[in-house]
Amino acid sequence: MKAAAFTHHLPRSTGEAAALLADVAPDGGRIIAGGQTLVAIMALRLAQPPHLIDINAIPGLDHVIHNGGILHIGALVRHSAMQRLPLAIPGAALLARIAGHIAHLPIRNRGTVCGSLAYADPAAEWGLVLAALDGAVTAHSRRGRRLIPAADYFQGIMTTALAEDELIVEAQFTLPPPGTACGFHEVSRRAGDYAMAMALVSYRLEAGRIAAPCIAIGGAEAFPRRLPGAEAALHGASPTTASFRHAADQAAAEIDPITDGQVDAGLRRDLVRAVIHRALQQAAAGA
Repeated sequence: MKAAAFTHHLPRSTGEAAALLADVAPDGGRIIAGGQTLVAIMALRLAQPPHLIDINAIPGLDHVIHNGGILHIGALVRHSAMQRLPLAIPGAALLARIAGHIAHLPIRNRGTVCGSLAYADPAAEWGLVLAALDGAVTAHSRRGRRLIPAADYFQGIMTTALAEDELIVEAQFTLPPPGTACGFHEVSRRAGDYAMAMALVSYRLEAGRIAAPCIAIGGAEAFPRRLPGAEAALHGASPTTASFRHAADQAAAEIDPITDGQVDAGLRRDLVRAVIHRALQQAAAGA
């Protein structure tokens, strides 16, 4: 099957893109950058946007800037670029490892970080990172720009706080400070498939006790998020197998797992328990 006919627009600035989007969004017009989600669903005619606003010709949207502990990622930064971050950037190795779980190399070479966040598939890795690292997205429209924190951004399955006339021009991740233990684990049926459950965790040790724990999950609920109950269970504990299992059990009890064509809710709850425990073990081992 082929995509339905559409008009292709090639703006040269974010202002021009925002103006075009304001005009065509009410009729179903869409932004395209990497197109690794949109083109696929257009080919199946699950989406038939009459206008595509291609932002690839806009200069300055391919930036990756580390400033004051914040990583700023422009709207044209490809997944594969996150595998090549300078190792001097805190968390670079972790982000590279997470990026390596995204689909396959041709998709990573074309798809974008911000495009993934725009579609907000609950099983997409960058959504989990945004939630875990106290991230935010910068949305641009004719009205100007606004910063949307991760806690407010995700609102449901593939549903976000973006207005129909807003495009993401940048994502921001708050990088873990030196001395932070981090771990990531995901489960999928095959390498490159969407995750059935995944976890990103971090903590610091103060006098041998866990401080500032972060436990975030993706692929298991309608959208990625941190789990405050599991974090509270870990706070002040020693980094032992028993404390990790306790936090993982709390997480499994805390979630509202989804059922889809791959996994039912009961199995997802068990997978969440497993991925959190393994991510915590990785963090403790310095992996």
